[in-house]
Amino acid sequence: MQKKRFGFASVIAATALVVSGLLVPSAHASNEIIVWADETRGPHLTKLIAAKGDWVPGYTIKIVTFSSYSALGDALAKATGTSGPDIFVGGNDWVVASAKTGKLAPVTLTASQKAQFTGGQLYDLSYGGKLYGVPLDINNVGMIYNTKLVPNAPKTFGDMVDFYKANKTKLGLKNGLCVTGGGLSWGGLSVFSALGADPYIMTPHGKVQTTYRFNPNVFGANMNKYLLDPVTHKSNGFWASSNTTCNDDFYTGKVPYSIIGNWEWQNYVDRGFAMNLQPVPSVTGGYGKMFGSVSGAFLTSYAALHGTAVGAKSLLVNLFASTAGQVAYEAIEGRPPAAKGAQSDPGVSDAQKGFGAAAALSSIPQIGVILGSNAGGSNYWDSSADYWTQTLINGKDAVVEARKLSKIWNADLAAVASQL
Repeated sequence: MQKKRFGFASVIAATALVVSGLLVPSAHASNEIIVWADETRGPHLTKLIAAKGDWVPGYTIKIVTFSSYSALGDALAKATGTSGPDIFVGGNDWVVASAKTGKLAPVTLTASQKAQFTGGQLYDLSYGGKLYGVPLDINNVGMIYNTKLVPNAPKTFGDMVDFYKANKTKLGLKNGLCVTGGGLSWGGLSVFSALGADPYIMTPHGKVQTTYRFNPNVFGANMNKYLLDPVTHKSNGFWASSNTTCNDDFYTGKVPYSIIGNWEWQNYVDRGFAMNLQPVPSVTGGYGKMFGSVSGAFLTSYAALHGTAVGAKSLLVNLFASTAGQVAYEAIEGRPPAAKGAQSDPGVSDAQKGFGAAAALSSIPQIGVILGSNAGGSNYWDSSADYWTQTLINGKDAVVEARKLSKIWNADLAAVASQL
């Protein structure tokens, strides 16, 4: 999830490059490509380049590591032609601001190169009809189930609820489904969608369907059927809307299903859990949508000023957009690669492949201009969390609250439709 914002923080160098150049102009060799990254990706890229530094013949590659994602963002906000990088690695949420300020340069891919990525992934890194980077890895969630409790993969949302109700007492279950991957608003989108409520949907061509409206009556009815107790009209315990110990409860067999993030799968593997990843199944047998945005490697406008634009573009294609490059990098990084060729490569783990497959089945791009809009009186992040509180905890009418939610989401989408 890329919901971090720019902030002031210290900067550290991962290589011999002196980062004081952020404040004082520094020399830039025309055969040296400078790549900026945060505190986790920087060391991983440094390790990758140490193993193979000839991704672009005739050029050297310097990786500069910042102390945090926020520190990287702050440095990019302050960057100038003399101090900025040629390429930086970051989230899709920086595209709009960076493109508007002229810090990004358009990227042109061939038809075969584009075919390695989905329309949604390319949409994530585009603004105003122009592509500004190459998708590097996927930022999404997936649902796993405890095979010691559940014998088979659920086919519908109802299958999971029925299992929970039938085994709650016998197995001592605390909840049926919980989320560790990004929280109730980001990671929990799958449950909203599985029950029939989406903040927006995408067309087959990777565009937002601006006329979309979810049906609050259908969604509210599904809430009553699957998640609410008919007597108390509050949570029946299946959806762990207030569970703060999801990890431990899943580990100890008190929760059979868990929505996890693709950055935390190793914790589950280390405890012996199978990576039987899938999207959350819907009430109709399909899948609930999840946010499946990508992080990318972005070409800056500074590369042309440095005389490294040709080399930087080649690095984007040869390393960041290639099957070989993504497989080598993700072997260190551990996230699911974005390129289709890399997703099926033997060098990628089963967990990474599983997250990639789950994203291909049901992911939608995280579009900040929609999700952050307050035109309806609230944004997606706040209104979605509030809905769970009002219904599952406070016992308010699920249909009435769904109508309020639909009105908010409709207004937020309509307000920004012209920008999509």
